[in-house]
Amino acid sequence: MTEQPLSEALDQVRRMQALVGDQLRFKGFSARARIAGGFVALFGALALILLNRPQAPEFHLAGWGLVFFVAGGINYGALLLWLLDGRRVRRRADWIPALESLPPLAVGGAFTLAFIRAGHFDLLPATWMLCYGLAHMAFRRNLPLGVYLVGFFYLAAGLACLLIPGASFTDPRPMGFVFGFGEAAGGYALLHRDATGAPT
Repeated sequence: MTEQPLSEALDQVRRMQALVGDQLRFKGFSARARIAGGFVALFGALALILLNRPQAPEFHLAGWGLVFFVAGGINYGALLLWLLDGRRVRRRADWIPALESLPPLAVGGAFTLAFIRAGHFDLLPATWMLCYGLAHMAFRRNLPLGVYLVGFFYLAAGLACLLIPGASFTDPRPMGFVFGFGEAAGGYALLHRDATGAPT
């Protein structure tokens, strides 16, 4: 085989790889929504610090529950708008990456209920970080590498919260920092993905 046909064959292989990669890439998560979620986490932590109720875990639970619903509403609202965008026909496969993140989040919800019933509030931050980190593992083929690495950051932070003695649920700083930084970093990774038609 001469050099020119070999070069053309390699170019065709590269084009096919790019085409397959584009088909696998999930474009439904919004970078701006993700960054906004990080700011919600930081604002929630700051509000809990300023309100100065360190000995009331139920108060902190209500605060983080509000953060969860606001940030989740922003992110999944942006995803829903993308899925319902009439300018492009959505395939069933377009839903799959979003659905793959739900099992670890559901497990996190089950652990949350169990720990609340048992009064083990101090285990909640580590549980949330670990389950959220595992949810990122579902996107290893569909989102930029940076998002996958953010998942490892959440796992490391969750393990640290689990193993460091004296970690308290009523100290909002670890949660604010981890989710604030993690969501901002995940949003930054999404901003720099090479995709068309993706919400930013």
